[in-house]
Amino acid sequence: MNKNLYAFVTAGVFLFALSASSQTAGLNACDLNKDGAVNNADVDLAISMSLGPSSGCTANIIGQGVCNVVVVQRVVNAINGACVVGNPRSVELNWVASVSPNVVGYRVYRGTVSGGPYTLLTPTLVSGVTYTDTAPQSGQTYFYVVTAVSGSDTASGYSNEAVAVVP
Repeated sequence: MNKNLYAFVTAGVFLFALSASSQTAGLNACDLNKDGAVNNADVDLAISMSLGPSSGCTANIIGQGVCNVVVVQRVVNAINGACVVGNPRSVELNWVASVSPNVVGYRVYRGTVSGGPYTLLTPTLVSGVTYTDTAPQSGQTYFYVVTAVSGSDTASGYSNEAVAVVP
């Protein structure tokens, strides 16, 4: 392991912020049958998509191809209001880049207990020094760490831990 890589990454500083805002869009995202209005037909379609095979899901409300009870509820709510799209919660992570010339990317890990164990969030290397966790759960506290990875797939030790409390 490259000592410079390890020392720099473990001394790196994390900055993080929570975003709890919802994105609203025109009614068209919840207009699943594309007839120009959000109505009971769209609710029935959302229910059918959430109960059927994932290949039959054409909704793009929470994310492309995601059909579940949350999508159904958002379509119901859009009958008399705006269609809320996207995941309203995320954790933004930023860290200081390693000065090692051998670093080709980073792996981001998340745990629910300080000190680990941690679960790998990024099976593909992150090339920059930012990462957005788009799947945090409300009311949960998460502990994040990052490792720097060299071209020979050697990883540094964990960075210092960043804590995020999701509202």
